[in-house]
Amino acid sequence: MRRARPGALPRGTGERTLTSVGAGSGFEDGRQTVAEQRNDGRGEESGLSKLWHITLSVSGPAAPLKEVRRGLEQLAHDHPFLLTSRYANDHAEIRYWEEARDLHDAAAVALRLWGEHRSTSRLPPWEIVGLEVIDRETYHLRIAEGFGPLPAAPVGVHPF
Repeated sequence: MRRARPGALPRGTGERTLTSVGAGSGFEDGRQTVAEQRNDGRGEESGLSKLWHITLSVSGPAAPLKEVRRGLEQLAHDHPFLLTSRYANDHAEIRYWEEARDLHDAAAVALRLWGEHRSTSRLPPWEIVGLEVIDRETYHLRIAEGFGPLPAAPVGVHPF
């Protein structure tokens, strides 16, 4: 009778290990990456998240610039994933990267950002007036072609 190692999972219930496969895999020695192992057969990774570039635009009644800036700085402090924010007294734009399984999940999180953090960051009572969600490849393609927003070089909160 075969005895299990102390603390080992029962046979067949553990994580799948990386095994040797034919040529064309992710490693020179034939092993697959975890993403390749989870490939759903259509060339897409199932269940894995990817990066999405988010641009969230908000607008509303004029508010003092100092308060707008302070609110956006507080939001950036509370959520360090924010790349950059630009603002005026009646509108702002927030740009950041979101990790999500698909565009729908990334958009849902982005649409909740402003409303869920409006009171804790003391942001103006503005409404979301625009949302752009693009995948990482599209973002970099736009940049390479000279279109789209420039990379957020001056990270932080800045006036328009």
